[in-house]
Amino acid sequence: MTISTRGALTPAVLVLEDGRAFRGRAYGAVGETFGEAVFSTGMTGYQETLTDPSYHRQVVVMTAPHVGNTGVNDEDPESGRIWVSGYVVRDPARKPSNWRSRRSLDEELVAQGVVGISGVDTRALTRHLRERGAMRVGIFSGNAIADEGTLLAKVRQAPEMTGADLSAEVATKEAYVVPAIGTKRFTVAAVDLGIKGMTPHRMAERGIEVHVLPATATLEEVYAVEPDGVFFSNGPGDPSTADHPVELMRGVLERSTPLFGICFGNQILGRALGFGTYKLKYGHRGINQPVQDRTTGKVEVTAHNHGFAVDAPLDKVSDTKFGRAEVSHVCLNDQVVEGLQLLDRPAFSVQYHPEAAAGPHDAAYLFDRFVSLMEGQRA
Repeated sequence: MTISTRGALTPAVLVLEDGRAFRGRAYGAVGETFGEAVFSTGMTGYQETLTDPSYHRQVVVMTAPHVGNTGVNDEDPESGRIWVSGYVVRDPARKPSNWRSRRSLDEELVAQGVVGISGVDTRALTRHLRERGAMRVGIFSGNAIADEGTLLAKVRQAPEMTGADLSAEVATKEAYVVPAIGTKRFTVAAVDLGIKGMTPHRMAERGIEVHVLPATATLEEVYAVEPDGVFFSNGPGDPSTADHPVELMRGVLERSTPLFGICFGNQILGRALGFGTYKLKYGHRGINQPVQDRTTGKVEVTAHNHGFAVDAPLDKVSDTKFGRAEVSHVCLNDQVVEGLQLLDRPAFSVQYHPEAAAGPHDAAYLFDRFVSLMEGQRA
């Protein structure tokens, strides 16, 4: 990525790897950037999206036409930086208006060197990605613009998301502790594969002291904190490359320690149980995805960010090395696996984000379910 200062009137062009191009104006930093083009259907919560480590090496297209009207504050980021590699909007707010706003979204993108583009027909771009699938893309503005043949060649030289091992790139390098709020009830070892800040906070609200560990943590380091439960977080990349987290989770399952995984953690549990994973055509990203909890029949509106899914049978209980397993949650849009649970050990996972602050809170009960597993184990 190369960047320079902002330029709202600076020409910009977005080039997809199949040759489709969209022209607009620079939004944020000026220069060039590359990633996987994906779209997010959320109409709010763009700060959460931008700072979610799961979006590492992705260029996010916002389907909502008007973006940036609440500006940027210092309370809502989910991590210490913006992780998206590029940002695409149709109609950016000319002036933010919110009592918590400290600066405009454009200013924040410039400050963090994020190359974006505005004035794009995001409806046409989204329809193209739905029909053709997520693909590599480049955004070019200012002096980075050249003839489209040259730009297309650059895009096709960029790495693909399939086969990308990214969790260690976004995870903490040093362990840290998020203390329990109020009386401490449990200790949880959280394996950081790209964790969002709200996740340990949701556990802390329930009296859990959370030890956040690097993605490279060993089984010995996990159990050195004497955990009542182990958590595997969300994160970016292709789960087929995550051999270390898979082996780490198998070690936790062998000890029958209560286990909870979300998003990437769900895919890790799938692999640990012997299921495969596969890349979705264009993925699930947004805060309005309908999911059914098959254990209760309840339908939840949920927040998603995943481009890969677990390949597990929906119509039967499966026998695994760690006992019987079943699909606990399913997406009602396309029948994609959205959750797994073991029937003979205290372990479960979901593909979506129960901690999400910008969307509905229908799934917050999952943290209580994790607490119940730890209570049962202690009893």
